[in-house]
Amino acid sequence: MKPIQAGLLGIGTVGSGVFNVLSRNQEEIQRRAGRGIAITMVADLDTARAQAVVGDKARVVADAREIIRNPDIDIVIELIGGYGIARQLVMEAIEAGKHVVTANKALLAVHGTEIFEAAQRRGVMVAFEAAVAGGIPIIKALREGLTANRIEWIAGIINGTTNFILSEMRDKGLDFDVVLKEAQRLGYAEADPTFDIEGVDAAHKATIMSAIAFGVPVQFDKAYVEGITKLGAQDIRYAEQLGYRIKLLGITKRTPAGIELRVHPSLVPAKRLIANVEGAMNAVLVQADAVGTTLYYGKGAGSEPTASAVIADLVDITRLHTVDAANRVPHLAFQPDQMSSVPVLPMSEVVTSYYLRLRVADEAGVLAKVTGLLAESGISVDAMLQREAGEGEKQTDLIILTHNVREGTMDAVLAKMQALPTVLAPIVRIRKEELA
Repeated sequence: MKPIQAGLLGIGTVGSGVFNVLSRNQEEIQRRAGRGIAITMVADLDTARAQAVVGDKARVVADAREIIRNPDIDIVIELIGGYGIARQLVMEAIEAGKHVVTANKALLAVHGTEIFEAAQRRGVMVAFEAAVAGGIPIIKALREGLTANRIEWIAGIINGTTNFILSEMRDKGLDFDVVLKEAQRLGYAEADPTFDIEGVDAAHKATIMSAIAFGVPVQFDKAYVEGITKLGAQDIRYAEQLGYRIKLLGITKRTPAGIELRVHPSLVPAKRLIANVEGAMNAVLVQADAVGTTLYYGKGAGSEPTASAVIADLVDITRLHTVDAANRVPHLAFQPDQMSSVPVLPMSEVVTSYYLRLRVADEAGVLAKVTGLLAESGISVDAMLQREAGEGEKQTDLIILTHNVREGTMDAVLAKMQALPTVLAPIVRIRKEELA
């Protein structure tokens, strides 16, 4: 049978990996797909670089639309990234009747509803395993492997850059700024790391997982996003003393009031497997009613790990592209006419527990005032740690772990605490997730 033909838009780090892995494992892939898969055209503005990668195995062009217009191309692989030209090209490919494979989490998190509706209308597939957690097959697990389950919550370390930084801060006792420079030197962080360190990249991925888990439209604009830039080495040390580690988590949870969708640093019990995921690795924890807790671990980025996910999508499309569109796996797991309008909760309505660090005057009555404010609002204390002031010091750190409380209630209490004359610096608040 004639190989299915694909066109590749962008042959940078991931694109090169896709081309090389597909070439290297062609025989194995064909045995699994039942048909050969060939990248016959590549579009990249740097045609010389592209030609050096593909040699005489594919035709190289500078204009991506040449691939979209080519009637022999069945699948368009979008690896350009971003919201702009990538969105235009994906929509044009869909309108031209091409299936699409993309690793573009930002595009899907923001414009996914529009893209999936267009694909449904034209009867083509949009596959995006590589958009979340690189080589970890979490999309397939959520969409197919756990299809019998009612998913209750997902919590994931889904950005390798921030996990590397937090791991280094804990291991070496260094502050954020120092470790960020080292991460950039080693190539783990971009020259402009904003999307990573401010939590935006993780929020894109959490948005996609939330939509698949709960059958809701992608709603990145409703996500709560907080990065790691304000974390101090002392908070990582205090967390360790209390039996926790700090991780940047993407969390989405089903509650009676609505769906939680949030990214922020979290204290996680050190005994949890996910708390021990170190370096640039990713891990996603899924809680479901029938299967219980499952954990997915692996490389979340990189040329060949991401290429693995892209090629898995190519194989899926090759297997299914002759199948009636109504019988394919839906893009967001649930049938399009069965999508839910359950609201995403504002952060003020989220219920969780907290780590608080207060820099206070070392004098009598301070602890009583702080705990009194907590008690007035019905917030119970789970644990407390007070650093002993050194000789001649007149201030100290007070660490408090709370039980569950609504975020809006905690915000109000923190404002009252901050106003106390004996609280000498901005209060540090980090959410705590038991993940039980």
